[in-house]
Amino acid sequence: MSRSAHPAGPRYGDVHTEGHYSPPPADLNTLDDKIWSRTVGRDEDGVATVAGLPVTRLAEEFGTPAYFLDEADFRARCRAWTDAFGKDADVFYAGKAFLSRAVVHWLKEEGLNLDVCSGGELATALDAGMPPERIALHGNNKSVHEIERAVSAGVGRIVLDSFQEMVRVAHIAQSLGRVQPVQIRVTVGVEAHTHEFIATAHEDQKFGIALADGQAAEAVRRALKLDGIELIGIHSHIGSQIFDMAGFEVSARRVVGLLAEIRDEHGVELPEIDLGGGLGIAYTPEDDPREPHDIAKSLTAIVTRECESAGLRTPRISVEPGRAIVGPTAFTLYEVGTIKPLEGLRTYVSVDGGMSDNIRTALYDAEYSVALVSRRSDAEPMLSRVVGKHCESGDIVVRDAFLPADLAPGDLIAVPATGAYCRSMASNYNHALRPPVVAVKDGSARVIVRRETEEDLLRLDVG
Repeated sequence: MSRSAHPAGPRYGDVHTEGHYSPPPADLNTLDDKIWSRTVGRDEDGVATVAGLPVTRLAEEFGTPAYFLDEADFRARCRAWTDAFGKDADVFYAGKAFLSRAVVHWLKEEGLNLDVCSGGELATALDAGMPPERIALHGNNKSVHEIERAVSAGVGRIVLDSFQEMVRVAHIAQSLGRVQPVQIRVTVGVEAHTHEFIATAHEDQKFGIALADGQAAEAVRRALKLDGIELIGIHSHIGSQIFDMAGFEVSARRVVGLLAEIRDEHGVELPEIDLGGGLGIAYTPEDDPREPHDIAKSLTAIVTRECESAGLRTPRISVEPGRAIVGPTAFTLYEVGTIKPLEGLRTYVSVDGGMSDNIRTALYDAEYSVALVSRRSDAEPMLSRVVGKHCESGDIVVRDAFLPADLAPGDLIAVPATGAYCRSMASNYNHALRPPVVAVKDGSARVIVRRETEEDLLRLDVG
């Protein structure tokens, strides 16, 4: 089909454009540095490049859809976090955002620790050689097998999420002749300004032990009496995709208050405090994330101030950035298929992926950006909705965006900031094959997670 073979969809100005999306950018060929990884640019033909490689060549070699992860950017963000917090704090990469053997190698080399929340993540970390003392095991319902494996391996900490789990970990550690360092996760009653399903510090949710009704203090009493575990600190996490530091300030104040109660009742000053992760990234130009050094300065000042007020020694601080490291480092590359203009509304642009490779729009009403990346276009902006190929009306990748009105089947478009959770939450819905993850660096590309095949799909079907 030629680029003029389908009827043009509504342009900016043809429809009522007041809403939750922004007006189109002045130049649809510009790739905003805020939402693309650091080595992304365009060549003289308008083709987007990453690490010096044109996306047209990457599409030919690796196919679409595919995730392309900028290794240099990932490593730079790791260093930014460790440099910001320094030697007196610990940075745990939250593996749930995206984890693979290659990522574990990068983390190990850049000096980060690793937070895992399942047996599979733990297996990946150990298989790739992450020193077990630099691993933390998280999760609200760890199995006996997961706990046994973690304790046997010698993980640096297990974050306890319930009274039952406390006893379970203590019993397993005793049976293995170990003393397992643990933290207690408390819910501090701070509801982050985020989607209900990713706000994790208010009382009505599945994580942690509530601070408000004295349950957290009781958990500490029991933990200090149990053989087989050593209580080293308190853990708190207030949510995800957070830009405002006010929630962290309230959380830190309440956690430090608990530390003071522990000192007064038990004569013990716990040496660690983990404030979790959840710092936001830019998915659209309107998002304004804070830099790691600003975050480190704010969190350290908050904890230090509260501890001084309570007469406590300042504990060692831990943080758990996941999305904040990997999220901006990757984009998803799609090929455009069916284009369907709806007069007076918008144009539906279908791609060869969808909710099987990015469920976040359907699940969280997440907002993303999108750009034509296989060529330059001087056409007018066209109000578009980028949708997938799945048999679901909710199969939306980008709800409202502006793409050039001459967009045509076969064009390549890319969605930035898909490094976090997209591959981790990918599925085989409609028996789709999960895309590969391709690491790019210094003009070269390599697959770090291969594309699934039909043989992979059918191998599990033993009926």
